[in-house]
Amino acid sequence: MPEQLALNISVEGCPPETAQEVDLVESVINACGGDPRAAVRELLADADFLRDQLHIASCLLSKGIGRV
Repeated sequence: MPEQLALNISVEGCPPETAQEVDLVESVINACGGDPRAAVRELLADADFLRDQLHIASCLLSKGIGRV
């Protein structure tokens, strides 16, 4: 599995108008070295990973609630 995409976005301590100016699209592309195709590839991989994690959590939650 590829390394998880990490964005360097710091909005803590910034005024609200500065925090709203963060362009997530540009941040994702920059995190992938400026390659938009690589950015889409990474986002799809992250979405697939999160979908799997949600499925696992949902299976465990269903079994846990049934035992109570």
